[in-house]
Amino acid sequence: MPLFDTLSQFLTGALGPFGPIIAVGGLGVVTVLSAILLMLREKNDPMAKLSKAGREGTVDAAKNEKLRRANGNDKLEKYKGFLEPKSAEELSSMQLKLLQAGYQSRDAVRAFYLAQFALGIVGLVLGVAYFTLVLDPETATTKQTVMWVLGPGAAGYLLPKYWITRRVEERKEEITNGFPDSLDMMLVCVEAGQSLDQAIIRVAKELRSGFPSLADEYEIVAHEMKAGKDKSSVLTDMGERCGVTDVSSFVTVMNQSTTFGTPIADALRVYSAEMRDKRVMRAEEAANKLPTKMTLATMMLTVPPLLLILVSPSVVNITQMSQ
Repeated sequence: MPLFDTLSQFLTGALGPFGPIIAVGGLGVVTVLSAILLMLREKNDPMAKLSKAGREGTVDAAKNEKLRRANGNDKLEKYKGFLEPKSAEELSSMQLKLLQAGYQSRDAVRAFYLAQFALGIVGLVLGVAYFTLVLDPETATTKQTVMWVLGPGAAGYLLPKYWITRRVEERKEEITNGFPDSLDMMLVCVEAGQSLDQAIIRVAKELRSGFPSLADEYEIVAHEMKAGKDKSSVLTDMGERCGVTDVSSFVTVMNQSTTFGTPIADALRVYSAEMRDKRVMRAEEAANKLPTKMTLATMMLTVPPLLLILVSPSVVNITQMSQ
């Protein structure tokens, strides 16, 4: 890359053999200081508060907004302009992803972006320290300089996103595995005479030890129903938070049962039987994939010893005859 080589030669001639490292470190320091100054200068505009209160139209809405800010994290609230996405679509998408990962805090989005920023800076500092103290900057090429200085910073920046993605997948798998059992227990509770709210609370307690993520979702549903929220909206929110197709189908079945007035026990009985059959089909699919996955390992571990046992006597005999 001629551009990087020319820039490296210019910095080396101007600042000495450590010129590229000094330039990268200085750029990182300037970036950090600029970000800190922007966060410290970020203030809530009083006119924006007044206009927002005027749009809401009531004094109670302004009081609720003050109460929400009081209950939130004040330290992160000061930096909300820096720790939140600029568009509403990106904010709602990140909130949904964090909810599916199990992070239901009010400041989860800000904490996520703060972790990305902090780990990126820490990775950059560690990369510069490693390159300066361990490697030889005088003999390093431009590619090595960029890789060891900027690589750890990029890895630290992408680490929270990778963690959230893995967390979402693990939580979906846990909910999928425990959902058929929860429907069977819910059916038993409903047929025993309990209401749907009581059945959900009991199922949440029973599932706590084996499937904590699913138990958390059921507890949220129970609390929202106790608070007076519409049952259809509560179940729909649960389907969005879980992000599992089986749960979304269950929500649709329950909403249709409520709309058309059919017994909940009948709907649960049919759907729980379908979920049991689906779980058996998933187990059979995993069992059918196992021989294919074991083929390569079997060939690598079986064929070389077998060839050695069969061919080695012939090789020994041929060697002795040639002598």
